[in-house]
Amino acid sequence: METLFDTISAAIKTAMMARDKVALEALRGIKKEFLEAKTAKGSDGSLSDEQAIKILQKMVKQRKESAQIYAAQQRQDLADTELAEAAVIERYLPAQMPEAELEAVISDIIKKLNATGPQDMGKVMGVATKQLAGLAEGRMISEKVKSLLASLV
Repeated sequence: METLFDTISAAIKTAMMARDKVALEALRGIKKEFLEAKTAKGSDGSLSDEQAIKILQKMVKQRKESAQIYAAQQRQDLADTELAEAAVIERYLPAQMPEAELEAVISDIIKKLNATGPQDMGKVMGVATKQLAGLAEGRMISEKVKSLLASLV
């Protein structure tokens, strides 16, 4: 079975042949992060797809935040580059859960935990982020949990 690391390595070759500078830059950044994670202190020298997905999510978040900062500083050229790289990285992430499905899963978690309002936010978020890891952005999970708990009051 091909790992995410192998997929990225193959995509680098494809981007080089296609002379796609944006994709190549993003993919090389991904591979660098993967190699650093593999060789990090305390690592066993391997990289699971779960770890790789967490790295990719972090990279997309960083790119989007950088793009916002660049846009605020009137540097749209740099913002566009960051957003283009984020789009390339997102291709290798699993599909995000639709909003309606996300709401249903979080509602189930709230019922299981007998959460009664916003004071249970931490308890619900702990379970929700573990259960929905890789399926939805943390910000989306947080917003849904907050709105659903607020509607209980």
